Amino acid sequence: MIEDIIKVIILALVEGVTEFLPVSSTGHLIVGTSLLGLDGMSPVFEIFIQFGAVLAVMMHYRKILLGQASNFTKSPAVRRFWSLVALSCLPAAALGFLAGERIGQLLFSPLVVAVSLIAGGIVFLIVERLPGFQVRESDQDSFTQITVKQALTVGLAQVLALIPGVSRSGSSIIGGILSGLDRRQATEFSFFVAIPLLGGATLYRLATELNSLDSNELFLLLLGAALSAVFAWLSIEWLLRFVSKNSFVVFGYYRILAGLLVLAAISSGLIA
Repeated sequence: MIEDIIKVIILALVEGVTEFLPVSSTGHLIVGTSLLGLDGMSPVFEIFIQFGAVLAVMMHYRKILLGQASNFTKSPAVRRFWSLVALSCLPAAALGFLAGERIGQLLFSPLVVAVSLIAGGIVFLIVERLPGFQVRESDQDSFTQITVKQALTVGLAQVLALIPGVSRSGSSIIGGILSGLDRRQATEFSFFVAIPLLGGATLYRLATELNSLDSNELFLLLLGAALSAVFAWLSIEWLLRFVSKNSFVVFGYYRILAGLLVLAAISSGLIA
């Protein structure tokens, strides 16, 4: 039991820290479980600790969410905002539902993660040279003023994140900035999109896997979700401060370095 708890702490730390950074939490979990020999964890564990990250977003924006909930029936602006969040979720949710199992069988491997990390890092370095990616001042409350075109662009970009190593947050943030949002707007909208997208995936997987879980596994799942929520909340706070004043170049270099290290680990036989 102690060994399982240690595994949970490690994976929750990896998930919580990387879920909202543009470095791919799924890719890090695939490599981490392979490198540390943690492949025996429950298949629903990964998606459940992602729910901890959703809780972190809800904790961070609790005042806004409570205000929107109380005004949902009375405010066209609130209903419009959440309809655009739903629009952004639709492409990835639909493709994930239709082909998620097949994608998992074909692409969930350290090699795919390594290639995706490197490719994504190169993309970050290239797009940071575009005029629209210059760091500029942001109205912290303006992330709700998104257009249909911007929401759809974020949603289509997010589809790429079905490939492990691409990063859901990274693809949606880049899509948002390329559509005209500033860094903070794109980042915060990505957080809100995560609530129904990751939350819905969690509920779906739980509905299909819950009967296969015993009481010990359920305890570990709850522990993992709680720890992931704490780590993700700290990550959100840091990322919002970072994107207000800095470019994403550091993440581009990190992704390339991480991808090269994964390739080295594969070639040396440390992971397969």
